[in-house]
Amino acid sequence: MGHRQLALMDFKDPEPGADSVVIEIKASGFCGSDLHHYRGARGESLRVKSPEFLRERGISFDDPIIAGHEPCGIVAEIGKNVDPRAFAKGDRVMVYHYDGCRYCDQCRTGWVQMCERGSTVYGQTAHGGHAHYMVAPAKSLIHLPSEISFAAGAAVSCGTGTAFAALERLDVSGRDTLAVFGLGPVGLSAIQLAKAMGVRTVAVDVSAERVARALSFGATAAFDSSQSDPVEAIMQWSGGKGVSTAIDCAGVAAARHAAVRSTSTWGRIAFVGVGGNVSFDVTADLILRQRTVIGHLTFSDVAMARCVRFVADHGIDLDQQFSERWKLEDAVRAYQEFDKQTSGKAVFEF
Repeated sequence: MGHRQLALMDFKDPEPGADSVVIEIKASGFCGSDLHHYRGARGESLRVKSPEFLRERGISFDDPIIAGHEPCGIVAEIGKNVDPRAFAKGDRVMVYHYDGCRYCDQCRTGWVQMCERGSTVYGQTAHGGHAHYMVAPAKSLIHLPSEISFAAGAAVSCGTGTAFAALERLDVSGRDTLAVFGLGPVGLSAIQLAKAMGVRTVAVDVSAERVARALSFGATAAFDSSQSDPVEAIMQWSGGKGVSTAIDCAGVAAARHAAVRSTSTWGRIAFVGVGGNVSFDVTADLILRQRTVIGHLTFSDVAMARCVRFVADHGIDLDQQFSERWKLEDAVRAYQEFDKQTSGKAVFEF
């Protein structure tokens, strides 16, 4: 509802459209981006959408929207046009939480959130996963491997998937070193995934607790940037050369500056954290060092499928990210605790 208020409401159980499925939700994760909607005025962060976009999708900020864009569960019902060889009742699935026109070039290449006509976001502009049941297009589903828990599938559905796709765009391999700035769920996922890729990692955060946690997640080294200059620490750790790649998951100017300046000549940097601005000396920080900076937004639907398969094949324990597991009836307290941003990842389990 905005302004740190939410309501538990009853909704009619959804029915599938011809091309949709109903999912019995088993886990629905919390994401830091949910706090933009929780803390601010209702719909504030979505009002940049054009009135035409909102009208086309029947979006009204006078109507309640079920939150939760990290849904994971079991197919309960399928629409008449859904091929049961693709998805059948009882299948374990994750939901790719975007929908678009599916005809533009961005949609056709799997980047539905970049739809040229504007994307729908489940949990923000359409009903999401903080409920016992959710309806979604069958084309938005990704099979969840049997060895992956529902909670871990929820993590892949946003934070872990975002980290995986950013590492793909950075083209990291065992030849690289990686600095990760900001050790929330996305940053910790980057640590876990990079370790499985054979990459030596340096973790940086202003929280001593998160720094210690990163080491337990497989970071090669970790630094508390509230106590020391992270660029100097990384340069010393790397023998004065800097790391070959860096990723900013914090979304603050100081972390972005440090992410760039901690890389070596020809360094590759991804900005993932949302929020704020940053300024650089373009000549000294970028041109003369031949550095590449990438702006990265979540992932494509096919990258999400690659991510969950990679997690399963490498036995990555995403469940250790969860420090808070809640029931839906505890939603008010759950979001109050999550709003403090002092713990790990949180999830509703059903």
